[in-house]
Amino acid sequence: MSNAQTGNEATAATVDMKLEVVVIPVSDVDRAKQFYVDLGWKLDVDIAKDDQFRVVHFTPPGSQGSILFGTGVTTQAPGSTRGLHLIVSDVVAARAALVARGIEVSEVFHDAGGLFHRAGEEGRVSGPHPTRGSYGSFASFSDPDGNEWVFQEVTARLPGRTDAPASTFTSSLELAGALRRAAAAHGEHEKVTGQHDENWPDWYADYIVAEQAGTPLPK
Repeated sequence: MSNAQTGNEATAATVDMKLEVVVIPVSDVDRAKQFYVDLGWKLDVDIAKDDQFRVVHFTPPGSQGSILFGTGVTTQAPGSTRGLHLIVSDVVAARAALVARGIEVSEVFHDAGGLFHRAGEEGRVSGPHPTRGSYGSFASFSDPDGNEWVFQEVTARLPGRTDAPASTFTSSLELAGALRRAAAAHGEHEKVTGQHDENWPDWYADYIVAEQAGTPLPK
């Protein structure tokens, strides 16, 4: 291997690769568009060049990635996409919000033997993960063609999962959930120390940042 090849590979490895758009196959563009409007997702683009080519683009609330569907944009069979995961801080609340919009959503479930769920409904157990552990609770729904979406509850990232220690929140609901978890953990902290912590705002801040970054939580 030449030095030039090695250098190119090293350079390529440092280039950010951000997942931006997922193309999903639908049979009726207008029907699909109305479904995603009903979900409360943001319609970014609906452009038709002619009868043979149309692009519709939606972004879920708080998401950096988007979906695209339309006419002439994919050769996949309509409804063939499975397991598109939407990360939420509270899967019960996320499910309830869609049900209130008239969307049919599965019950909240977890897997009988592992952290991640298996294909289809194999191994599904009703209710959230017994310890409500991060990554372990799910709920699913599908668009009119059968393209499947899955809510996955994530409250603390695995170590090293994120690059930066900064914390970001895309909604007041997500921030409120982080504050509640910090409050509960701080209550246990005070039980251990036997003292009232007057610096609890700093402790809360450290906890929330560490939780999102996947670094050790304060004790």
